[in-house]
Amino acid sequence: MNSKEMIQQRIEKLRKEVDKHRYLYHVLDKPEIDDSVYDSLLDELIKLEKENPEFHSATSPSQRVGGEILDKFSKVKHTVKQWSFDDVFDFEELKKWEEKIDKMAIKNNFELSDYGEIKYCVELKIDGLKVILNYKEGRLAQGATRGDGEIGEDVTSNIKTIKSIPLELPEKIDLIAVGEIWLGKNELEKINKERESQGEAKFANTRNAAAGSIRQLDSAVVAKRKLDSFIYDIEKMEIPNTQYPIPNEIQNSKLKNNSVSSLRGTPKQSSTLDDSKMFEITGSPRKFRVQNLLAKTKDASLPKSQIDELELLKNLGFKVNPYYRKCKSIEEIEEFYQEWVNKKDKENYELDGIVIKVNAKKIQDALGYTGKSPRWGVAYKFPAQRVTTVIEDIFVQVGRTGALTPVAHLRPVRVAGSVVSRATLHNEDEINRLDARIGDTVVIQKAGDVIPEVVSVVKNLRTGKEKKFKMPDVCPICGSIVKRENISISSSPLTACRPSFSGGARGGQAGVGNSERNPLCLTTSPPLSTPVRKVSDGASKRERNIKQSAAHYCINPNCFAVEMQKIIHFVSRKGFDIEGLGEKIVEQLIQEGVIENFADIFEITKGDLKPLERFAEKSADNLVRAISEKKKISLEKFIFALGIRHVGEETAFLIVGAIRKEFPISNFQFPKGGINSLRDIIIYFPKIKVEEWMNIKGIGEKSAQSLVNWFGDEKNINILTKMQALGVEIFLDNFESENNAMKNKTFVLTGALSGFTREEIKDIIRKEGGKISSSVSSKTDFLLAGESVGSKYEKAQKMGVKIISEEEFKKMI
Repeated sequence: MNSKEMIQQRIEKLRKEVDKHRYLYHVLDKPEIDDSVYDSLLDELIKLEKENPEFHSATSPSQRVGGEILDKFSKVKHTVKQWSFDDVFDFEELKKWEEKIDKMAIKNNFELSDYGEIKYCVELKIDGLKVILNYKEGRLAQGATRGDGEIGEDVTSNIKTIKSIPLELPEKIDLIAVGEIWLGKNELEKINKERESQGEAKFANTRNAAAGSIRQLDSAVVAKRKLDSFIYDIEKMEIPNTQYPIPNEIQNSKLKNNSVSSLRGTPKQSSTLDDSKMFEITGSPRKFRVQNLLAKTKDASLPKSQIDELELLKNLGFKVNPYYRKCKSIEEIEEFYQEWVNKKDKENYELDGIVIKVNAKKIQDALGYTGKSPRWGVAYKFPAQRVTTVIEDIFVQVGRTGALTPVAHLRPVRVAGSVVSRATLHNEDEINRLDARIGDTVVIQKAGDVIPEVVSVVKNLRTGKEKKFKMPDVCPICGSIVKRENISISSSPLTACRPSFSGGARGGQAGVGNSERNPLCLTTSPPLSTPVRKVSDGASKRERNIKQSAAHYCINPNCFAVEMQKIIHFVSRKGFDIEGLGEKIVEQLIQEGVIENFADIFEITKGDLKPLERFAEKSADNLVRAISEKKKISLEKFIFALGIRHVGEETAFLIVGAIRKEFPISNFQFPKGGINSLRDIIIYFPKIKVEEWMNIKGIGEKSAQSLVNWFGDEKNINILTKMQALGVEIFLDNFESENNAMKNKTFVLTGALSGFTREEIKDIIRKEGGKISSSVSSKTDFLLAGESVGSKYEKAQKMGVKIISEEEFKKMI
């Protein structure tokens, strides 16, 4: 053996040894050596790899130290949509959730406890940052943030610095795993002390610190922050069709008798080989346990339950939170919940609730999803932290829909880990219900540990000097009449009050607040600690009452505040996502007369920007370039960006879904080939009537009326026409494929599928250019049949429709 071969052998042994102790320390919390010994081994490995670059490996433990510096993060389209669970806030709401899915189960002839007696798997809800880990042939290929659920950011270089995340799995499988990145409370204290000593702003809480760290462009900085992880879900897994031999050493050991069932739930304390011995035998501390599971699986349906999934994740080398529990009833769930309400602050990581999941995967698939969340799971949120403070003033904020929202200016106070100085009062009815006055001592909370809001008044502390607040009769910005409407509150982000500008293109300084400081609420400076959350189906009873209350609106469609908020919404991340065009810049551009509407943005030149404050030549160049790069946008983002009242992301998605499926909207037909350009929108959308919009499942009368009003307004059509002339383009996500096996073919699904979820099957068919139908007809090309087929199978046989299995379907992909 020559010297190079000896060096290579040493490097490989060091990698194995370092990775073994990484796993024992960071995943199992059972270190066998001192930190200094570990560091010494790692230092030797780094030195040898640096001196011998020909032996570089992307999965070496040395890759965790960071060092890669990026210009920016690239966007990632998730293979599987990242959903968010609906929230419940008390036991009554949890019961209603179970009743809802029980009814659905009965309707579909199955029971939630179909998988043994275990009905639910209950897990702790970690308050961190969701990440998606993509492994190819057992190696970490990509780590991404959740983003908006469909598009995230590639943060692979930073993910590699987290020692509890394996760079290589014990088997060469393709896997997409999902989990939470978090920062320990003790680590936050260290980081904040260091930031304070360097004159930097401290992180408000561990979640902000984790999110800020994972989006650091310098991975060396991330490596120093000691982020951690808990992985809880497998989105997709492809198992190689291989028989897994059991090593002789293990066949002769007591571990041979371990079965799959022994791996479920909390690990048993048994007289089996320990992890360090297992590592010597197999080369990986989890290899045999994974092989044992895979060897017993004849198809790709593993795992069959959430409990099994967590066990598999552990055996693949991921760190799984150990406190999950099997529950047979919601009464058992409530016991677990109350237990952790009292224990949550004792852990080193932040918790904001528990997550309840139906245990059986086949039942999860049967229950499916709504337009925004899984039906088979729910987040049971812990009570929000509450503190007292004083309302120093009340201002009115004008949003993009013209809604006037009262905002309490508070004596700054820390709640749920953040300093809060503003809180929403929602609307006049809520102020009257609370009897909230300027000068009152109030109880505030961060609902769901997110939103600052006033929940009650401590009236016993009144001095008699408190002042009642009245909503204005005229808009504080443009002076137009304010109209009261019984309608849902705006779901747009709440913005705080800041010192008002003087002069400007339009608007004025008419005051509503009782303070000399500032009567005008427009933009964020300083920002509210958190945005206002849209009231959801899982909202508390009080939130639902607020949602149904009356709101005040400025009737002037050209109100400065309304126009500004519309443009801010238009360029926001979920809209055109124009970097560098934030609230302050938008306000400045409107004040200086550079822009008045959406279209004006796309004709901004360097000459327009150079005379303005804050715009040196480089910043002007950057903004003009950023605008130019965002002239092409997907149709759903475009519709959302327009800021049409009652038309949010979900409604935009429904509209685009209808177009993709060539959905017949009553007697109206979209043009042949669908909507493919801004010109198509200008021509066809104004022709669609209220009842025709409502024929799209999920679109109600209010949304339909808003769409008709918006596209029926000549001013809006003129803006769209100008945008088209300036080169703005829209597109439908391209699902075209070179594979003609599915193109223009219609599929119907029946029976229980094992290798894919129904949603995965549908996504594949659409991406390959095919269509999905719910019933068999003469237009059906294929019936994809799983197990326990129903009447569709018989009908397909009678009609001569080709029936294919999952294996045959896989060959078509």
